[in-house]
Amino acid sequence: MENVNLTGHFLIAMPAMTDPFFEKSVTFICTHTQDGAMGVIINRPSDVTYETLFEKINVELLNGMVAQHHVLYGGPVQPERGFVLHETVAGEWDSTITIAENTALTTSKDILESVAIGAGPEKMLLTLGYAGWTPGQLEEEIKQNAWLSVQAKDVETLHKILYETKHGEKLNATMALLGVDPAMLSDVAGHA
Repeated sequence: MENVNLTGHFLIAMPAMTDPFFEKSVTFICTHTQDGAMGVIINRPSDVTYETLFEKINVELLNGMVAQHHVLYGGPVQPERGFVLHETVAGEWDSTITIAENTALTTSKDILESVAIGAGPEKMLLTLGYAGWTPGQLEEEIKQNAWLSVQAKDVETLHKILYETKHGEKLNATMALLGVDPAMLSDVAGHA
């Protein structure tokens, strides 16, 4: 598993995952280097709506179309910080990294100010917190059968899962990329 780069892949928690932060989760990996990995959970809506979050950060939300959308629980690291996973669009924000073709992550408040007036990305997920792994940790967890990884075959499929699939259906949608029925997964690792 050395030199594996899972940037732009989905991580699917295996049934043996008992950590309440990650049980039955799907995480989208935003960066994976020799320094570790970082991603956001994409199938855990929180009780916080965009309207509530924008009030807390003192940004007037004029874009009523997103007011009742739920902010996602992105992971246990920095749960007070916002992360916006989005399609790449014209416009630049202070802190954006490109993940894969037409997919980026922005952590600066200016993207939320754009969203508030309806000028932000049309396709986006807003999360609080992220999931992080130290160097070699993710690779070791995969070896221990904690995660399955899969990459969408194209941008259209990636964006469909990220932005169009209901939160409760994202686990099955990512499993379908592997051709696997979640009911067939075992929580015991086998090694040849």
